[in-house]
Parts: sequence; C-alpha cells; structure tokens
Amino acid sequence: MTATQSTEATREREGESDDPSEGTTTAGPILAVEQLRKGFGGIQAVDGATFEVAPGSITGLIGPNGAGKSTTFDLITGVYSPDSGRVRFDGTDITGWRPDRVARRGLVRSFQIARELAGMTVMENVMLAPPDQLGERFWPAVLPGFRGRVAEQERELRERAWETLEFLELDDLAGERAGALSGGQRKLLELARVLMTEPEMILLDEPMAGVNPTLERKLLDRLQELSDHGYTFLLVEHDMDVVMEHCDPVIVLHQGEVLAQGPPAAIKSNERVLEAYLGGEVEA
Repeated sequence: MTATQSTEATREREGESDDPSEGTTTAGPILAVEQLRKGFGGIQAVDGATFEVAPGSITGLIGPNGAGKSTTFDLITGVYSPDSGRVRFDGTDITGWRPDRVARRGLVRSFQIARELAGMTVMENVMLAPPDQLGERFWPAVLPGFRGRVAEQERELRERAWETLEFLELDDLAGERAGALSGGQRKLLELARVLMTEPEMILLDEPMAGVNPTLERKLLDRLQELSDHGYTFLLVEHDMDVVMEHCDPVIVLHQGEVLAQGPPAAIKSNERVLEAYLGGEVEA
C-alpha cells in the first residue's frame, strides 16, 4: 500500500453536503478544532478546546485522567455532537457529521481496545474495511452484468490487503483467526483496517496500550514511515517516552481546555503542565 494511492483516492468523497466548500483542500491545518464544548449533566467534559493539526504531522494529545481527551476524539469523529464549537477537516466544516460520513471524508479513528472480528481471519478483517464494496449490494452481487465488476473489485481489494499486511508484517498471519492474535498484533490489524479505508488523517486512541516492546517499535516505525509519506496522525497515548520522542507538536488538555501546546521540549518544561500533573511523572 502506498501513500500516493491513498491520497489520490481520498480526493473523491461523498457529496452529501450543500456546503460549496466540501471536497476542497486548504494550505492550512488539515484539522481545526474551534471552541469545542460538551457537557454531560453537570459535568463539562470539554470546555472550549481549540487547536490545530498540521498535515503530515504526528501530533500528541495528552492530559491527566478526565481531561477530556476521549470526548474530544468523539466530538471530532461524530460519536457526539458538540454543544457548541466547530470542527473543520481539510477545509470542510464536519461539525455534527455522522461517524461513517466523517470516515468517508478521510478522517478515521482507532480505539483503545481493538475491535477486530475475532471469528474471522486476519485477511477477512482487512478485506471488510473498505466502504462501498459492490459485493455488499444486492443487485451488483446477483445480476450477471455486474458480476465481473464485483470480481474485479474484489481482486483489487485483495491485492491492496496483501500489500497492507506485508507493510505491517502481518502477512504470515493472514489465515489466522483474529481472536488468536496478541494484543500488539491486534493493534497492527486495526491499523491495517484503518489504512484500507484510504484515510488522510488517523486518530489513534492509546495505540501502544498492551503492546510489547518489539511490536511497539514496529508500530512506531510504521507510523513514522506513513507520516513521512503524507499521512497525518493525532494520538492519545499514556507512554510519555513515546509522546516526547515521536510526537511534535504535543497538545495538553486539562479540565476540557487546552493548557499548553508546542514542541516536546517546551511541554516537558512547562510549569503549568507539571502542576496539572500534580508535580509527578507526566502521564496521559
């Protein structure tokens, strides 16, 4: 799988919006979060969060427990609609869009706990990821005139799936049941499924949780390689060594607000950040 294939494919997205800016790109940030707010009962989970993510970057999002990181992810990807504020992706206002529509636009997320289909093989999991497959529709699957197109698309998807598994060094496990994989292998499988959707930007929720050091290094190497080829990442991560060594910039949330943002060295020495973490070891 190549970054060129992905970036070309993601230029054509669904045209459901009346907004004339939809489908356009900008020279500025690929993601802009503006004054996002979300409350649940008497709890203000996100309180005016504002930040930007530059194209091709690996941006870290950290903060003490309860800082609003997961809720911010949910607001960006359409799991929740914000009480106020805006989310713009690649020049398009996507505030309040459904998660599937956000994903089709090219903004895709992973989850802290991998959500593979345990009873299916690794290859089958990867093959299911791309949207709008002809074989999933009734008429193309049964009408003789469409069967050739369905078969051709399936061949192309299988070829892409093999390339993606080889890139992540999962090709030897293609025939294994996904439920038999280790925690780290499941994280790699989830990344493979995300890549098959041909995203422009990927949100990663604690990608290193439960991953052994060997697979962690492999995953980090792949993220860096993808970033070098134009993919953009925003990740929440507990491991501060990972964040400080591989993310630039780093955004710090505290009580639903952006407390600080900047290069790792500046974040590590920021007194307000240290105070927010109670003067102890920084953890996301």
